[in-house]
Amino acid sequence: MKHMQHPVSSRFSTSAAVLAASLCVAAAPAFADAPPPSGVLTLSATATTEVPQDWMRLSFAVQREGADAVGVQSQLKQAVDAALAEARKGAKPGQVEVQTTGFSIYPRYNSKGAISGWQGRSELLVEGRDMAAIGALSGRIGTMTISQVGYSLSREARETVEAAVSAEAITRFKARASEQAKLFGYGSYTLREVSTSSDGGGVPQPMYRAAAAPKAMLSSAADGESLAVQAGKESVTATVTGSVQLK
Repeated sequence: MKHMQHPVSSRFSTSAAVLAASLCVAAAPAFADAPPPSGVLTLSATATTEVPQDWMRLSFAVQREGADAVGVQSQLKQAVDAALAEARKGAKPGQVEVQTTGFSIYPRYNSKGAISGWQGRSELLVEGRDMAAIGALSGRIGTMTISQVGYSLSREARETVEAAVSAEAITRFKARASEQAKLFGYGSYTLREVSTSSDGGGVPQPMYRAAAAPKAMLSSAADGESLAVQAGKESVTATVTGSVQLK
């Protein structure tokens, strides 16, 4: 007596195939290329301002050498302690700030590869808004020499300027979008996407190191005269880029 084959497996395979085909058809629109948007305009606007630099950085350095590392370290410490004591007299948060920024000691070698002595270097940084006080301080520190001078915008000044320039760039972006919409025959627009960025585009007042500094400038500081200070200006730029839907 022959056994009849049950058609369940055949029906299951057919149903699975139909389901798979349905899923493919349903998913097809998701992979289809969306039509390009119409009436979309991409544009950008920029605003720039130039402001005086209000932050000064004055670095001092001292170098010593000797036969042993302990002696060199002691000489460096004495020089830095004396400079710190003088600098702290005029220290004031935001106006004149003082900190040590570097301390290193390393050996010197002779032609045979043996240690023949030791060298060391230490640095002190004075920075702040009171440029006159910082310049005057340079003439009172006699145990260290000027190694670097620089000017920039303080964090607070930069934030204030960037906020104002960004607002101006946004206003220009909106005005340009309205103007372009009318030129293309549209009545108005809506924003699709937009981004803003800002940066200091100006060239900051250059710093100089002691090795390259004018001799007159170094000698005047060493003789107890105040360092002449003159900050420059810095450009801050804000840019708004985005796209709008013309209506």
